[in-house]
Amino acid sequence: MSSPHSQLPLSRRGFLLASAGLGAGAALAVGSPASAQASGRPRPFGRYGSPAARLTPQTLYVDPHGHGDFTSVQAAVTAATGSGRTLVLAPGVYRETVAVDVTRTEATWIGASENPRDVVIVYDNAAGTPKPGGGTYGTTGSATTTVQADGFTARWITFANDWLRADHPGISGTQAVAIKVQGDRSAFHHCRFLGHQDTLYADSTALTAFARQYYSHCYVEGDVDFVFGRATAVYENCHFRTLNRTDLTAAPYGFVFAPSTAGANPRGYLVVRGRISSEAPDGFYKLARPWVPSSDTTARPMLTVRDTWMGPGIDATAPYTNMSDTFPWQNQRFAEYRDTGPGARITVPESRPQLTPEQAKSATRAAYLGDWTPWKGAH
Repeated sequence: MSSPHSQLPLSRRGFLLASAGLGAGAALAVGSPASAQASGRPRPFGRYGSPAARLTPQTLYVDPHGHGDFTSVQAAVTAATGSGRTLVLAPGVYRETVAVDVTRTEATWIGASENPRDVVIVYDNAAGTPKPGGGTYGTTGSATTTVQADGFTARWITFANDWLRADHPGISGTQAVAIKVQGDRSAFHHCRFLGHQDTLYADSTALTAFARQYYSHCYVEGDVDFVFGRATAVYENCHFRTLNRTDLTAAPYGFVFAPSTAGANPRGYLVVRGRISSEAPDGFYKLARPWVPSSDTTARPMLTVRDTWMGPGIDATAPYTNMSDTFPWQNQRFAEYRDTGPGARITVPESRPQLTPEQAKSATRAAYLGDWTPWKGAH
């Protein structure tokens, strides 16, 4: 069920230091055939070609050690104008912010080693981080990576925000987004999303835009509302991990999901065949709370979790709570179906709304994503 790349990670800082310690030589060897290593010819892009032998004329190569077309992801994105461009990313830690605007449609990003631990895009802005020109970044502005274009696909890449509360005790805006995804038909396969609060922002470009997103065999970790937004998003075979917190002494430490689905949208978040684990004490996390933003008080957050294993970190007695008492979770669209594990035990039935078998027939990836089938042909 789980991806081979969804093992429990080091902390973000520890992982990044370990990755950086690979050095140019080790990074260049990833994915290289023995003959290429023996001859000393660098092969940072593995089986995905090189600037001298491009997969297609539309393919660009990024390598922090200088063996590609660009050394930064944003420089490659800036050059990759129009539609249908592919970026192949060599192993390395890319410490930068990246933005893909609405004009760069049908883009594909590939982690060349086919292991998301090797290719990391990371920065450390938070909502409360001061901006150079004054003010603060806010939640959206804190994102390490922002994708607004339709038709975006990423494979084998880690998207991270390693801003830490302990390093900034004077900042109250602790939201720190690893990636904000707004485009329709956005797909992520075997990717990792690392952060604390507001890690994965699965959203849309407007209240009336019902953006469809698909996450397959991905790993997501965090603490407060770390999967949130108003997209129509399917998370299939994904692993969600809740982090421990030393700054709090009592539950709850946080919430896995905080959907903000528009009231007119019949499809919100669907989690299917997932896994929810924790490094925190048992029962210290809620499964979800509804986010009804001040910008859309007609939102009716929607989350269905089905055929998913929930570890003891989830509060089985009261897995849902309110973000605001004005919008109680019971009035939203939360449901479960055939979940297992200690965190899924039904001890108080009214606290765990369940789909009927008939309702479950409409809680599928096909029903949510319609004529878009991103799982076909995926690696």
